[in-house]
Amino acid sequence: MRRDGLSPEQRLPERPPPSAFDPLPVVPTAAGAPRRVGVEVEFMSLDVAGAARALADALGGVPVEEDPHAFAVRGSRLGDIAIELDLRHVHPQRHVHALPFRLRPAGAAWLGRLAGGLVPRELIMAPLEPDRLSEVDEAIAVLRLAGATGDGAIRFGSPGFGSPQFGSLGLHFNIDVPGLDVETILARLRAFLLLDKWLRMPKAEPGGGGVPSAVPPRFPEDYVRFVLQPGYAPDMDGFIDDYLAANPTRDRGLDLLPLLLHIDADRVRAILPREKIAARPVFHYRVPQAHVGVPGWSVAPDWNRWVAVERLAADPDRLDDLGRAWLLFRGAPVDDPLVEGMVGGAADGRADAPMDEPAVGTWRAAVKPIGAAPAGAPAAIRP
Repeated sequence: MRRDGLSPEQRLPERPPPSAFDPLPVVPTAAGAPRRVGVEVEFMSLDVAGAARALADALGGVPVEEDPHAFAVRGSRLGDIAIELDLRHVHPQRHVHALPFRLRPAGAAWLGRLAGGLVPRELIMAPLEPDRLSEVDEAIAVLRLAGATGDGAIRFGSPGFGSPQFGSLGLHFNIDVPGLDVETILARLRAFLLLDKWLRMPKAEPGGGGVPSAVPPRFPEDYVRFVLQPGYAPDMDGFIDDYLAANPTRDRGLDLLPLLLHIDADRVRAILPREKIAARPVFHYRVPQAHVGVPGWSVAPDWNRWVAVERLAADPDRLDDLGRAWLLFRGAPVDDPLVEGMVGGAADGRADAPMDEPAVGTWRAAVKPIGAAPAGAPAAIRP
């Protein structure tokens, strides 16, 4: 116990320095403005009113009630912050046309109280430049000290004793796109698809011991193969149509629906008239999990993994090489025994077919380093 009466677990930790957060390789948007990132963090236990009060006390600003299960902190030093129960039926005033039925305010408030033990609360930060993301860690620590819990998934019972999982607690990044052209969007999608397995690997940092089963599913393999074909060069209409045909859902690790809705709302709403989507010119990255209840947890490692996607997307030659390698070996990682030990011919392209030495050389050339990347990164993005 310290002289101030607080244990180390009860004190705000020193936030990571800005240098802990890797910079984006392409900084400005097409309009020349700095790219920013919005962060959404899900947690349990602490009610939204208590969360708003705690954040206002620590970060400044005024708590404002929007409905019994949605509060905002206006004018904090991190901009406006929203805290809400992540269930749209308890916020009927926001979803006049999206809901098949609307509850009256009293019914919505009752439903929120009933669902409060099952449904996550969501912290929604105003967009920040990446070198300020360490301040998000400070806001998360404030919530934890006020009683927020969570370690990657919604659980009942005592964590660590086989308690069942009932859903994911997400950490989502909404990253400004550098451009609205199809080439820019397709490059990031391809880079994400190539790194998807690595992005889902368990991590060694606090709160990173495993990947809950409730993470968003992977893109359909047929769609991955289709998009990675070297000849795939659609116009924007064709790209949107292809994406919607294979992915008529928000439940993807890289959710492009907010971006596509921003580009062509009529085309998206023709297929998904009631899907919960807000039009935004952002990449909605949804793979990471939130561990608000774990002391020392930081969003930095997961942010840096996204930067690795951007770094690969910004290197078109490497991106093409890795795409061809993925198609040849069906995504087998470079340290997979099927890749390391194969000799012979691979003309049929099967993952279990042996490779001759030139084919191994093609793979090795594809995974040459392209610059600094987080520890544990695949060879394609390791220094």
